[in-house]
Amino acid sequence: MDYNKAFEAIVEQQLARVERMKSDTDFIRYQDLDQIIIGVIGGDGIGPAITAQARRVLEQLLADEIKAGKVVFKTIDGCTIENRAAAGKAIPDDVLAEIKTCNVLLKGPTTTPRKGDKWANVESANVAMRKELDLFANVRPVKVPELGIDWTFFRENTECLYAMGSQGLNISDDLAIDFRVITTPGTERIARLAFEYAKNNNKKRVTIVTKANVVKTTDGKFLDVCKQVAGDYPDIEVDDWYIDIMTAKLIDEKRRGQFEVLILPNLYGDILTDEAAEFQGGVGTAGSANLGKQYSMFEAIHGSAPRMVEEGRDIYADPCSVIRAGAMLLSHIGYQEKADRLFTALEECTIKERKLVITGRPDGATGAEFADYILSKI
Repeated sequence: MDYNKAFEAIVEQQLARVERMKSDTDFIRYQDLDQIIIGVIGGDGIGPAITAQARRVLEQLLADEIKAGKVVFKTIDGCTIENRAAAGKAIPDDVLAEIKTCNVLLKGPTTTPRKGDKWANVESANVAMRKELDLFANVRPVKVPELGIDWTFFRENTECLYAMGSQGLNISDDLAIDFRVITTPGTERIARLAFEYAKNNNKKRVTIVTKANVVKTTDGKFLDVCKQVAGDYPDIEVDDWYIDIMTAKLIDEKRRGQFEVLILPNLYGDILTDEAAEFQGGVGTAGSANLGKQYSMFEAIHGSAPRMVEEGRDIYADPCSVIRAGAMLLSHIGYQEKADRLFTALEECTIKERKLVITGRPDGATGAEFADYILSKI
């Protein structure tokens, strides 16, 4: 392999992406659409089981809008690991075309093959979708009032290590190299989204998380650009923390309540938000938004749990992650009152009242029973 040419191709690819970001249009205005198309991607493993329950909850909340033709649900079946492996692509071309006919997506977990798996080594469907649809902002809220926790994480979605995870080079049997990319426009847009959120939601503090003392070039750029954006928001307090100590401070009872809005590169955001989700019941209860200017996707943050399906336990899988993602979807497309009702019901069912408990086994509630429980509170 000519490694100089391989690296040159990577640089040209990223420079072209920078130019595309610079010419970005404004965010889509859902209120201006005659019809909002919500694509539902079941995914793999327990994905179809839990996504079906989330769809059922959303369809009840949006019953009037569906009847009036304002909202349409569209099933997208082709994003399974079997189909992706057969096509040799993270997202088959026909499936991607179908996805792009939708305005917003509700997505279950998808399997990403590891080395040695029986599946072809295709790229993560999540990573591919974020790149193809330019879903640059991964937004994950974590709220546990009794612990003084009200965090919103803004994780950059299209850069850092994950963006080029399939483009590393094996130089020899002894040397492998991966690439990490941070750009000025990519960082600026996630930072501005976070600061705008803070301003519009009366948040007083934004925290930037990096490892800029060690990873000086890329993390250094991320930190510098975020601080430049912060200059446009003088009423918001800004601080920065290194990722290692930040993981400790989230569990520090004396400090964790001080954090409100956090901005992070991709890898750090993935790790820290999983830790944060444990406070509200674990990753099985947490949802996330993947926002772009023309498309948005809302999903669970956990994996596809194929073992549960193999053991016939998928009906006992917890649907709260995708239901919470559905509440975020409602808020994003302009149905805030419905979103608030669903968030309140989730908080009552998973934290306060807890009349039903999901264990993932027959000694707990099924996903359908838990969805009924949530619906009873709406």
